[in-house]
Amino acid sequence: MNGSRWEQGDAVRLIRNVRNDGTYPGMDPGMPLVRRGSIGYVMDVGTFLQDQIIYSVNFLDEDRIVGCREEELIGGDDPWVPSRFEFREKVRSIKGLSVGGEVLVPPGAIGEVIKVVRHAPGGAAYHIHFECLLGRVLQIPEDALDAVEQDNADRIS
Repeated sequence: MNGSRWEQGDAVRLIRNVRNDGTYPGMDPGMPLVRRGSIGYVMDVGTFLQDQIIYSVNFLDEDRIVGCREEELIGGDDPWVPSRFEFREKVRSIKGLSVGGEVLVPPGAIGEVIKVVRHAPGGAAYHIHFECLLGRVLQIPEDALDAVEQDNADRIS
């Protein structure tokens, strides 16, 4: 298909967890399908709503064929830095976070991941919007964050 980045048989890596959007048979909507970091192989390339390229990817280890958008994939051989958290996940600051000596985020503050920065110096970091700091987004290293307990029944670890 013209304009597609990958072709049938290409190895690709998933960069976001994929959950059932209601179109995967035999599983409830919202249930985890494939974990970020998994490698699969392109089986087919198509479009959705005439302008979004969708790849049918066979994830052999999970024994699942899943439709993935181009922005959810990187090449199977592209550098990959695993991350503990992902987009829209709730996190908690482990310590007070300061900018220029001023503590902006107290220990235990709750925030939401806005972006995963995989190639930050020292490993994965995150753009976080903290509830206590409206209107500002900070880049925080992974070791300064902890998970906010959620319903563990549908989380992918």
